[in-house]
Amino acid sequence: MELKDEIGQFAVRIKKMLPQVQSEDLTRNALVMPFIQILGYDVFNPSEVQSEAVLDFGVKKSKKVDYTIMKD
Repeated sequence: MELKDEIGQFAVRIKKMLPQVQSEDLTRNALVMPFIQILGYDVFNPSEVQSEAVLDFGVKKSKKVDYTIMKD
């Protein structure tokens, strides 16, 4: 399946789920992680995706960000 189609199907699922997504934890598990997976990253592999990582560069230097994709 093409990426465009996968994202389209995910958008339909999101519309159905959205009323139940009432917390940051549910947002992460139901929306963010599945979307990162659709993009082709392994959300369970810390060499690819990290949550709450501290950046050492740019505007957010020394601050935590919600998600960091470690792989080009």
